[in-house]
Amino acid sequence: MTRSPTVKRTKDGKTTPSRIPQGELFLLDSPLYGEIRGERSLMAFPFFALSKNAWMKPLSYQTDTVTIEVRPSASGVATIYDKEIVLYIASLMAAKLEAGEDVAQDFVFTAHDLFSVTGSNHSARSYGRLSEALERLQGTQIKTNIEAGGEGEEGFFSWLSEAKLHYNKTRAGERRLKAVKVRLCDWLFRAILLDRHVLDYAAAYFQLGPIERRIYEVARSTGDGDGFEIDLATFRLQIGYQNPLANFRAALRQIAGADTIPDYRLELIETVSDPDAVVDTAKRGRKSNPVKVVITRRPALLAESAPVIGPPTESVREGGRESVRDLDFRIASRDRQRPIRIRHRELILESTNLHRN
Repeated sequence: MTRSPTVKRTKDGKTTPSRIPQGELFLLDSPLYGEIRGERSLMAFPFFALSKNAWMKPLSYQTDTVTIEVRPSASGVATIYDKEIVLYIASLMAAKLEAGEDVAQDFVFTAHDLFSVTGSNHSARSYGRLSEALERLQGTQIKTNIEAGGEGEEGFFSWLSEAKLHYNKTRAGERRLKAVKVRLCDWLFRAILLDRHVLDYAAAYFQLGPIERRIYEVARSTGDGDGFEIDLATFRLQIGYQNPLANFRAALRQIAGADTIPDYRLELIETVSDPDAVVDTAKRGRKSNPVKVVITRRPALLAESAPVIGPPTESVREGGRESVRDLDFRIASRDRQRPIRIRHRELILESTNLHRN
């Protein structure tokens, strides 16, 4: 892929002026430095379909305080995998705000950086899926009473009010994707800019399946991220699971057994019926006992996994991980084989400690 000139960006998020070659129409906001971030409302509530394929049915969610209605376009409702693009854009915006830069609703980035951040491969099929995802994000219609930036909206909006793929042609006449240009919707732009309820995501999020992703998001955004208890039926609605409750229960049992949710443990607790209660023998079939979902935050990963080599040079931010990506250390957890990523800004080891007699 032909690489376009970008704004020179240091790892602390600062930018320096960059010359624009002849014929260059815009500068890029990518690559992304820092963590993947998400707006809290998008984490807590089911705005996206839990499907890899086109979901053509409307989605709805309603409680005493929150209502959400999602309508599909001709290509379907935006899916949990399409949401990766929204998270990437939100992360670009959050990085700009942290760096003290001005932000606008238009973002320009390379598909290569998007794929690198989200762990997607760089195949031709991925570029085709990107085009389909942008179409769904622009076509899906959302209506909600959740306020953003102190303002509410009547009527429907789309995640992206504009989405374009910019190409150039090689001498052989082949099209090469140069950049992706999108315009973020007013609702989400206000939420990130004014509310600042932005939380970071675990790097392993992009390796999870649809239900596991939603479980992680709900856990991360609820109860200050320390865990909570909820009944199975209510949890199903908040996850956005569309199949019967019995199927959801079976799926959660499998997920709890696999224990792959980053930073959180999932447990299903069945409330045993009162053995002294009168049983109506006239009714056939066995009635399932009520089930409670319990989500708890895992203990500090560093303490569980390995001895502390030395303190980080700056305080750990919310979520238990550093916001910089200067050094990556992968270590194996003692109680799980899944690799855990620990980030420090700087690690200094004196040579005398490395070469002991």
